[in-house]
Amino acid sequence: MVNPKIRIEADSRMMSADNGILRIECDLIGGLLALHWQNGESLSGLFGEVAFGAERLRTSWFTEHQVPDASIQSVEDGFGQGIRWTFEHRQAGNPVIRQHLWMYEGLPYVLVELEAEHVEEWETNHLAPLVALSNDEPVMRFGAGASRNIRALFVPYDNDKWVRFASHAIPSTVESYEVTAVYDSESRNGFVLGSITHDFWKTGIQVEGAMPGEVTRLRVVGGVTGLHTRDTLPHGSAHGKVNVSPRIFVGAFDDYRDGLESYGRANAVMAPKLPWDHGVPFGWNSWAAVMGKLDLDVYVHTSDFIRRELQEEGFTSDGGVYINFDAFWNSLSGEQLQEAVNRVRANGQKPGIYFTPFAYWGKDPERPVEGYEGRYVYRDLLLKDQSGNLLPTIAGAYALDPSHPVTLERIKRQLEQFVEWGFEYAKADFLCHGALEGRHHDPNIRSGIQAYNLGMAMIQDTVSPEKIGKPFFLNLSIAPLFPHGYAHSRRVSCDVFGLAGDTEYLLNAITYGWWINDTLYRFNDPDHTVLFQSCNQRESTPNEGRGRLTASILAGTSMLLGDDFRKEGAASRAVDWLTRPEIMDLARKGISFRPVEGSSGDRAESVFVLHGNGEHWIAVFNLDPGDAEDKRLNLQRLGFPAASHLSIRDMWDGGDVGYDESSQEIKVRLKPDEAKLLHVKF
Repeated sequence: MVNPKIRIEADSRMMSADNGILRIECDLIGGLLALHWQNGESLSGLFGEVAFGAERLRTSWFTEHQVPDASIQSVEDGFGQGIRWTFEHRQAGNPVIRQHLWMYEGLPYVLVELEAEHVEEWETNHLAPLVALSNDEPVMRFGAGASRNIRALFVPYDNDKWVRFASHAIPSTVESYEVTAVYDSESRNGFVLGSITHDFWKTGIQVEGAMPGEVTRLRVVGGVTGLHTRDTLPHGSAHGKVNVSPRIFVGAFDDYRDGLESYGRANAVMAPKLPWDHGVPFGWNSWAAVMGKLDLDVYVHTSDFIRRELQEEGFTSDGGVYINFDAFWNSLSGEQLQEAVNRVRANGQKPGIYFTPFAYWGKDPERPVEGYEGRYVYRDLLLKDQSGNLLPTIAGAYALDPSHPVTLERIKRQLEQFVEWGFEYAKADFLCHGALEGRHHDPNIRSGIQAYNLGMAMIQDTVSPEKIGKPFFLNLSIAPLFPHGYAHSRRVSCDVFGLAGDTEYLLNAITYGWWINDTLYRFNDPDHTVLFQSCNQRESTPNEGRGRLTASILAGTSMLLGDDFRKEGAASRAVDWLTRPEIMDLARKGISFRPVEGSSGDRAESVFVLHGNGEHWIAVFNLDPGDAEDKRLNLQRLGFPAASHLSIRDMWDGGDVGYDESSQEIKVRLKPDEAKLLHVKF
């Protein structure tokens, strides 16, 4: 027996595998897959799809379908014990298409990968492991108790240009990137589908429905490009006799939030997050405070202020306190940089710096490459289309080709220089340039993601503790969500400053991306926390400033501040808010709060919860700048058991919060733009 806890049944019409939670059926007549879960959820009418020359071949069109006995094998890996088998499709003159499936004991999901093999070498930029197309009958069926309030989640490919996560009510057409959840917003029952390998493909998940609550079309495909991936060219093509799709996670869950967290952990099995065992980074970054007006004075003043007023009063962690240069640090002289590093070290802090490894900001492509004069100009290093034309700029910068050896050598030299100068933190920005499709210098690099992996591996390796003999923190700013594993934190949104609209935008990313924290990256980075005023905005009100800080804490955070503390308002708020031990203890946890609801479209939800051992925390926001708001928080929706008495304290103001035992609701009144952090004990 292959696995005693997974039952296999087969006859001339059907092969099925059942682990007690999930039953997978392979239709040997029609070539279709069906998945059925014990609580009533199902996905049906599934086939594979391959672009072969000018055609798109569907496995359901083929004439022969089988599950070879030899393909059914026991597996034991990071997912546990299970079985792997192959659903094979053949038709004369076409590639053999195989859908490989993995099922594990006790897990409510299956992994699916498509492989296509031809007798001669061929290429393709479209491999879809799972497709279901119907005009009438739903291809997704939800569990008992589900309503018709079905939503499909849009997950952005990257965090550039202030893109937003969004949950779209069905009927709609949604193309999400790498992962989606399709769920009932009332019962939370739903499905999670997403890629867990990120070595070659950009994966899209397309969900369509024409009637309320009914999903009738689904396509999970490797090979998507477009406006959201920042590409102007089609996806690169895999090449060989055998071409393989991304591996896809498909699961059904009583609570889609559990499903997204399981998906994050599944990715970590395939490629672990970059380890960081030194606590949440606390400190400051220069960008929001001064942007292009960065100089030595603001840097050393900030270092002195944080040491004197904050650090000695508890604004610190095991991760250390970092004082970080952002863009325009190169306006300082070498002597000034060394003075800055020395001052930070004398204050018991760590210096950080900034770079854009895959972006060329010059206007002249014929400019000689520094250190390679007479041998290379920048045009040689820039990514091009198949005709040799430079790709269009993004945010004003050309894309450097990560497969060019001089690009890699430049990155390596710059990072080694940072280490030699004494920096221990680097923010890497505008990384999407490195993942664009194009004609790469190395002919073996055939896709943007393949090139991006090459460049990011160089970055991570160059500053690894094994190489430099000490920890070095890597943070990603504008970057694709996948591939992960190359940095300790990634900004969960685009730029966020200090006004109420900024906080709402950040909370949108946490509403639908909280699960990224401590699965793909150790920390969700909430960007630089502005308490009083960024250099490009008005002063924030006290409620706005405290709301922004609260949002950073619940993000799971790297607690880097973003004010110019030479301003009295910024200094006074920092001293008041950042020296409260209980608040800073919560920030030091480095754990993202969960959203309570997920039906806000492209906006943020306003209630988030973190469960602990015997104590719990609720973050609640009034996102209306004009009116006060009364909120009633239902215990069951919060994930709490029924209770006759609760101890609920406002961590900011210290007062008790009302609780209605008869309705099992916590009652909170919020002023415009106000946020509250509630500490709950049963």
